[in-house]
Amino acid sequence: MRLSQAYQPTLKEVPAEAQIASHRLMLRAGLIRQTSAGIYAWLPAGLRVLRNIAQIVREEQNAIGAEEILMPTLQSAELWKRSGRYDAYGPEMLRIQDRHKRELLYGPTNEEMVTDIFGTTVKSYRELPKMLYHIQWKFRDEIRPRFGVMRGREFYMKDAYSFDASYEDAEKSYYRMMLSYLRIFRRLGVQAVPMAADTGPIGGNLSHEFLVLAPTGESGVFYNNDWDSIDWNSLPLDPKKDEDLDKLKDLVANSYAATDEKHDEASWAKLPDEKRREGRGIEVGHIFYFGTKYTESMGVEVSGADGAAFHPHMGSYGIGVSRLVGAIIEASHDDAGIIWPEEVAPYKVALLNLRPGDEVCDQLCEEFYALKPDAILYDDRSERAGVKFNDADLMGHPWQAIIGPRGAKTRTIELKNRASGERLELTFDDAIAKLGLK
Repeated sequence: MRLSQAYQPTLKEVPAEAQIASHRLMLRAGLIRQTSAGIYAWLPAGLRVLRNIAQIVREEQNAIGAEEILMPTLQSAELWKRSGRYDAYGPEMLRIQDRHKRELLYGPTNEEMVTDIFGTTVKSYRELPKMLYHIQWKFRDEIRPRFGVMRGREFYMKDAYSFDASYEDAEKSYYRMMLSYLRIFRRLGVQAVPMAADTGPIGGNLSHEFLVLAPTGESGVFYNNDWDSIDWNSLPLDPKKDEDLDKLKDLVANSYAATDEKHDEASWAKLPDEKRREGRGIEVGHIFYFGTKYTESMGVEVSGADGAAFHPHMGSYGIGVSRLVGAIIEASHDDAGIIWPEEVAPYKVALLNLRPGDEVCDQLCEEFYALKPDAILYDDRSERAGVKFNDADLMGHPWQAIIGPRGAKTRTIELKNRASGERLELTFDDAIAKLGLK
């Protein structure tokens, strides 16, 4: 994309309403614009980031055998009345009526709908296990939306649901999903620690939140500092192997980590002082096992091997895709702007033409840009070099390829790595090899 043609409305001033870094930088870098309280329009660069995160989530969910579906945003109130949650959920649920006075709601989550879909189609234990997921917009009418996309009313979320014949099988699905989440967060460039957590209005009795450690987090966290030294690349990475799931289960059981809602002072006191860490965390994912809570309340049964009907065991697994955009920025920024991990960035390379109108400079920039236009944001504007450098740092693309008239004559490009600040003077061919643009 040529920046002179792009819709990329950056801001020089810090927006007064933005209280945390991610909100300030998302507005300044032209990723989002607020349309009403807690509701945002996603502009082109922000939408690219959102889609990149969703694609990583999709790939890792598919890798553990989960199948993607798409459920509607509007749900019948009757489903929620069957489960008993319609009145219990609270004012966060947006309740509406259609022209025929039928009660509907804008879905805050999808346990009822997916249980009903499953119950009308799966009838035998032979069809288990099943794991279904979708990535969809949701709405919760937060009493005090704040912090931009970190606590908005409308949000983009991946939620998955597992159906198993027994607790033992359901527990395997639970830890298989946990492993998938660890793989997702590693690819996104953030360390998210699974912590014992409260289940909230969804219900259940086995629950972990994934929290990115950050001073702006809304949850208090207590954890063994072993989590700080874990080599995430050495974790068992095959979700199809039961022994790897057992290793993950042992790791979680033996390395204390809990949010303030589930913090256990007795267990905490057993840790040596040098092992204790306290802080704040941003929730970016939450997984639950809740057994037959919904299949029983909604009358969903399948026939067993002996012919007797039983209620399948369920789990629910969510990742806040839109919230992750903010969480990644909170964990990866500096005073100049955003620092995107490569798999998430809207563009891999910001190409800076320092002398638009110079024939040799323009020619080399065009040659570079033509290699992979979808991965390159070409700053071809007639702006001062300082403006281009500042905007490139603000937008946070992993690499900057800088071409000026002097280097253009010798086909030399300066590369700057946004995260490390490292600068390299390379020939054209070496530069594109370094960036993987061949």
